[in-house]
Amino acid sequence: MKDNQEELFPLVDEAGNILGSITRGEAHNGSKALHPVVHLHLFNSRGELYLQKRPEWKDIQPGKWDTACGGHIDLGEHVEQALEREVNEELGITDFDAEPLGQYVYESKQERELVYAFRCTHDGKVAPNQEELSGGRFWSKKEILDNIGKDVFTPNFESEYKRFFVK
Repeated sequence: MKDNQEELFPLVDEAGNILGSITRGEAHNGSKALHPVVHLHLFNSRGELYLQKRPEWKDIQPGKWDTACGGHIDLGEHVEQALEREVNEELGITDFDAEPLGQYVYESKQERELVYAFRCTHDGKVAPNQEELSGGRFWSKKEILDNIGKDVFTPNFESEYKRFFVK
């Protein structure tokens, strides 16, 4: 399996205004063209955080543990639509109440993303899509803090976790 490099994403400014479109390949080739994504931090009622394991075939951060759900906003799609689509596709969850955490620009060596971050509490079934993910599980806060900086998690997850959940 491989990511579709021709998939179209919106090209946006830092306020989220659409300026045009860009392909996945262009977005991830070091161009630093800003494109929007959604992230969902999925907690259970015990305060544990669900993380997904990225498959080895991904073009960005293969094999690392990452935010429960994360995905690009497709061209012509609203933030909430993308969040619902991605959570359903990746985790098999259709009934959840997401609370916005905020938005920010994340930059790595390969890309720049306008991240719309959300959180929710969910005690129902989580069914990771075996075609898109290499599994997932709930992590305690201690487990996460013990593994930060050890190349276990994606850099994006680590920075976002510190931004929203480490006081």
